[in-house]
Amino acid sequence: MEEAKENKEAKDSESKDAKASKESKENEDIKIFALRTTANREDQVMDFVASNAPKKKLKVYSIIRPHGMKGYIFMEAATRQDAEQAAFGVPYARGILPNLINYKEIEHMLEQVKREVNIQKNDICEIISGPFKREKAKITRIDKTKEEVVVELLEAAVPIPITLKFDAVKVIRRESDEDEEEDLF
Repeated sequence: MEEAKENKEAKDSESKDAKASKESKENEDIKIFALRTTANREDQVMDFVASNAPKKKLKVYSIIRPHGMKGYIFMEAATRQDAEQAAFGVPYARGILPNLINYKEIEHMLEQVKREVNIQKNDICEIISGPFKREKAKITRIDKTKEEVVVELLEAAVPIPITLKFDAVKVIRRESDEDEEEDLF
């Protein structure tokens, strides 16, 4: 009876070892390649590569363009040859980097993190990018799901609503600050 328990324990430990090695092999099987592109042409390169891979019957599993990273896209493929063939002849593609990319290196770029933004309706802000850069505006509406604000320029003769991303505006004065100033005069 003791021998049966020992055999069962040995089999259990072997199956745990097999699972652990299988998981590590799966992580090793994930091969991510970085493809250099011309800046601001990442979407076009992605479209070309995405259409090339099935046509050529290549094992390219996913193509990723991280937000905010210019000049690179990432491809998950079975082999370097599959990745190179998928990018071969693609306009604006500059070549595959020589080293593989670890998933942990790009993980922070892929997982969207919600950040809390302190923007309120009726705040006075300065536009910090785009054609209205350095203009002052009043926030009239906030869409937190799309991370957008609707503003009206303060110095415009006719109020025109402009939709901008959160990171395109900087709050310079609160509605409550403005009320306090009016009370002083």
